[in-house]
Amino acid sequence: MALWLLDSPRLGDNPQVKHLAGRLLKQPARQGVVVAQSRLGQMLCRDCGNARDRRIGHELLRQAARAGDRRAQLEYARLCQHNEPEQARYWLELAAGQGSQEARRLLRQWFSV
Repeated sequence: MALWLLDSPRLGDNPQVKHLAGRLLKQPARQGVVVAQSRLGQMLCRDCGNARDRRIGHELLRQAARAGDRRAQLEYARLCQHNEPEQARYWLELAAGQGSQEARRLLRQWFSV
């Protein structure tokens, strides 16, 4: 249900809906459900104003990226771009290897590959 809410064109941008979806994703993410880690991590990194939530989001994205989630690999690469460019490249290469056109584009743009 949380993913449906977030993916809904009408509902996905509503802050209250995002809050509800975040609450619904929290337990599955803690239990290691990769898609929940990925989506909750993205939400926390993008939509939260406090550093603690962003750190948690960063860690959730890293876990999902390690588990092979292409979307998490792409987002984690974006987070690493400025401070850890080689890490960013690593994650982009993994996402590109899984067919992410956006990862391929960013590899060319950031690293002239």
